[in-house]
Amino acid sequence: MTELNTDLVRIGEIIRANFTAKNEARDKAIKSSREAIYKCSTSIRAAHRGEYELASSLAAAAKAILDEVDEAIAQNDDLRYTGFVLDSQKEYAEARITLALVSGESIPGPDELGVRYSAYLNGLGEAAGELRRHILDVMRRGEVQQCEDILEMMDDIYSLLVTIDYPDAVTGGLRRTTDMVRGVLERSRGDLTVALRQRELETKLEAFNKNMEGTR
Repeated sequence: MTELNTDLVRIGEIIRANFTAKNEARDKAIKSSREAIYKCSTSIRAAHRGEYELASSLAAAAKAILDEVDEAIAQNDDLRYTGFVLDSQKEYAEARITLALVSGESIPGPDELGVRYSAYLNGLGEAAGELRRHILDVMRRGEVQQCEDILEMMDDIYSLLVTIDYPDAVTGGLRRTTDMVRGVLERSRGDLTVALRQRELETKLEAFNKNMEGTR
């Protein structure tokens, strides 16, 4: 075996050992990220049902899993910027923000949640989308004032996102999320306007019927 061949064998062993460890960390992180995302989606559903304690518990469980992901990729910084890591952080931010918005609490910031800013902003946008479901639920209960408050929250979120004017490579595709929020906001505003007009018409018809009965 030549000296060059010996060196290449040694180099190859080092690289293979590194790649093996990285691949194992990646597989573990992917599996954990999927589990975290599932808990986040379950947390959001619980928040919509008004089960705030359960929603908080599920979100906390998701955070514990995300901490495990961080530990698994601690020796591989390049994995921190992969899609599955950022997606799980985004879902966690969405779950925490949705719970705060629906329950009337102050929303947590990215540093408090321990997520990257790009993941946080996209999670914030997704949470605004969840508010559409919330406003429709409230609308069916006829709570008009609360509907207007929810619409204002959606508008506030959009007003922030639209000012984050940086390349998608920096924001994680935030422009697409912002466009989604604008569409959801416009549809929700339209739905509320129709509901208000319908309620006004029903009130007038009710008053008219009472007047007709009074003249008989």
